[in-house]
Amino acid sequence: MSESLIEAKSMFRSIRITLAISGAVALIAGILVLVWPLKTAVLVTGIIAAYLVVAGLVYIGLGIFSGKKGGWARVGHIVLGVLYIAAGVIAFLNLSAATITLAVITAIFLGISWIFDGIISLTLLGKDGSRAWTILYAILSIAAGVIVLFSPFLAAVALWWVLGIALIVMGVFQIIRAITLGRDAKTITSSPADAGAPAL
Repeated sequence: MSESLIEAKSMFRSIRITLAISGAVALIAGILVLVWPLKTAVLVTGIIAAYLVVAGLVYIGLGIFSGKKGGWARVGHIVLGVLYIAAGVIAFLNLSAATITLAVITAIFLGISWIFDGIISLTLLGKDGSRAWTILYAILSIAAGVIVLFSPFLAAVALWWVLGIALIVMGVFQIIRAITLGRDAKTITSSPADAGAPAL
């Protein structure tokens, strides 16, 4: 077997393993989101809270040990670090309440962004060639934003379910891609022409 074929086989194997692992992780994450939605949401909130604490420590370290910065910049970094740590600790003290709050805030921001997206689309009517589609998109975007703002918790739950379903679908597709790529690699690396080729 030539050196190029060995390299190709190794590359296909690496890609296949990567696709299979990422697909399995997405599939498992999607199943967990659907089976235990609250627990997985709490876990995500815990990860965000841990990030806030670590980021706070980093900012405090920058404020204390960065001698080149001015006095106000150092104080600002320390205050920001303390705020991050406080937010992280408060979230850790009551993860369930923090999870619900985070979900509602995320849904509210999403609803506001959809409303603004629809309004901005309407301002581009004169420059857009597809007026009917632009108007339809703007109406749907504004309506969806208003619905989310009136029921942010239900919207957050629906989005969490959509996330779980999407993760499962993407995970299955990734695993199928890994299996298919493996078959293609075997065909390429063990073709009859290469097996019976005379040595030079």
